[in-house]
Amino acid sequence: MLHLNIVAVGKIKEDYLRKGIAEYQKRLTAYAKLKICEVPDFPLNRDLNWAQQEEGKKILGVIKPHSFIAALDPQGRKLSSEEFAHWLAAREREGKEVFLVIGGAVGLAPGVVAQAQDRLSFSDLTFPHQLFRLLLLEQIYRGFKILRGEPYHL
Repeated sequence: MLHLNIVAVGKIKEDYLRKGIAEYQKRLTAYAKLKICEVPDFPLNRDLNWAQQEEGKKILGVIKPHSFIAALDPQGRKLSSEEFAHWLAAREREGKEVFLVIGGAVGLAPGVVAQAQDRLSFSDLTFPHQLFRLLLLEQIYRGFKILRGEPYHL
């Protein structure tokens, strides 16, 4: 079973997002060992580079050595849902713990991106990082359903 960690900057403030995230966390228990780790976001009223660097330090502080790190980055490569399913299967075969990293409002620190073994983008559109966490969980769930040939209807 894949050990999957989502490292995300900031807490989820909206109740509807918390409920959606909880629903997909529950659904994913049959497919993966999932953990969500929130690191603090830093005030944007200071220097944005400083905030990004501080968030980057917190992110790197929770990632375990010898893990597979994937940065969720607008400049990353785009995959279809089927390709993402196969990406998940490849990570499962490798047997490494996987860390999917979502940056905050100022994006990911270059040091985090540099440590990543892969960079993935889900769209050319820009999403709020809190909403993206829900989208990511839905795509992970969809990926496992695809891999197992199970029907998936929302």
